[in-house]
Amino acid sequence: MGWLLCSCIEPFDTEFVDFEDAFVVDATITNQMKRQEIILTRTYRLQDDDIPNEAGARIVVTDDTGEEFLFEEVDFGKYISNVSFAALPERNYQLLITSRNGREYSSGAMRLPQVSTIDTLYANRITNDFGEEGIGIFVDTSNPSEDSNFYRYEYEETYKVIAPRWDPKELEVVDENDGTTSIIIIPRSLDEQVCYPTNLSKRIILTDTDSFDAGMVDDFMLKFIEQNNFITTHRYSILVRQFVHSLETYKFLETLNEFSTSESLFSETQPGFLEGNIAAKDDPDEKVLGFFDVTAISEKRIFFGYRDFFPTERFPDYIDPCIENAPDNGLIDLIRWDLVKYIDKNEGQFVPGGPYITVPQVCGDCTILGTSEVPDFWIE
Repeated sequence: MGWLLCSCIEPFDTEFVDFEDAFVVDATITNQMKRQEIILTRTYRLQDDDIPNEAGARIVVTDDTGEEFLFEEVDFGKYISNVSFAALPERNYQLLITSRNGREYSSGAMRLPQVSTIDTLYANRITNDFGEEGIGIFVDTSNPSEDSNFYRYEYEETYKVIAPRWDPKELEVVDENDGTTSIIIIPRSLDEQVCYPTNLSKRIILTDTDSFDAGMVDDFMLKFIEQNNFITTHRYSILVRQFVHSLETYKFLETLNEFSTSESLFSETQPGFLEGNIAAKDDPDEKVLGFFDVTAISEKRIFFGYRDFFPTERFPDYIDPCIENAPDNGLIDLIRWDLVKYIDKNEGQFVPGGPYITVPQVCGDCTILGTSEVPDFWIE
């Protein structure tokens, strides 16, 4: 699980002279039987190209019965438990880390919250608060025990794309023995016509039922898809994961969400240090970013298409207008770099122009948007 957010903001040149190096821990274990994952990094400056990963650490998760789960490093800063395990109710779990330089860190004890499953995941045609027509993705969750009050959601959306100007032929550059080059037409592979891109949620989605008498999540909108968004044109699927959190975790996530906005990041009054539940054993003043969490997860998936909600309206425009052209100068480079796709021979349609009519690559090759392999879960 990643809690660090991305946002589209204008790049700028700056450097913070008071930058402070700090240990960063992203650690969550769940009630799902799997090899659990923990990520260790360090803070970095905005102008840095790479995130500095914390390699060579020793990680153990223990419970109050004395059972230990060891983690091994599978990539720089990425650690996976040696065995599959699931967090169990009525157990207290603690995270213990020894860094490669011998510094020790530990978390507070955390317990698995009461499991609460998603009752219904559904989509409705709506008009949002800005007057935009579109499709809203909603979730309902009941809470019979009234002990699970704090929720976070993540989603993975996958959609079917059909390249609108795909052609069974394509252009290829041939380097001749005499040092010249020529362009030929060859048969095209079929696996570039239909693709299945996948996008992950990039924001922290939180809600709570603590102030509601019924203790339920009802008609909570996770995502809004504008009517003119091409991703629903053919078929769309969304997998939603619901995380049940403790009050302590929820408050940490709320604060992290506030810190992650550009308004907070560049405001005149900077927020203070975001304190989690992990501390250095020998130096209580050392700043450690992150949180060790134990959470209950449930998930559901739905499918739909544009015609399910807009049966008579015009389909959304494709991601590119797919304007035809017949480039002459530079055509060889455009083919080598796979920037254009063949449509037809230029037999006077474009004057002046080169010998072939082309469109931008994305119009004839959908693999730049996503994989052409049909996902295992896909249902037409």
